[in-house]
Amino acid sequence: MKRRGVLNAELSGVLASLGHTDLLLVVDAGFPIPRTAHRVDLALAEDLPSLTTVLDLVADEIIVEGVVVAEDVTTHNKPLADWLGQRFPGVPLTTRQHTEMLGELAHQAKAIVRTGAFNPWGNVGLICGVDVPRWFDEPGVIVPDYYRDRM
Repeated sequence: MKRRGVLNAELSGVLASLGHTDLLLVVDAGFPIPRTAHRVDLALAEDLPSLTTVLDLVADEIIVEGVVVAEDVTTHNKPLADWLGQRFPGVPLTTRQHTEMLGELAHQAKAIVRTGAFNPWGNVGLICGVDVPRWFDEPGVIVPDYYRDRM
């Protein structure tokens, strides 16, 4: 039996399949998940599990090099915007129009994880990265300038 972390077999498998630059969406209960998307449905009841609980667990298992949210999060959902800034310090946060989150990004995501969140604009894209110090720790390997700040 797995000792800790994500115990849900389907979600654990999705996380293990992610590679550099893959997009994972963690969304609220009302998100219109496309029929063609890889859907991991964790929703049990209102706010069960919560968006932040799932994001915390996922973020403990993957490297996140970017966060994407709807513009409305920064203007109309300050608690979520503040939480994301605290949970992902130093990680660039970009915004998109809400309709892009529901459409274009939903179709680009490698998987979409549905939570039970009743949280306005509670849809967060996580762009996967690499553990730069571990990838560039071999003697003689040169770290490119765009990764230097992550060393």
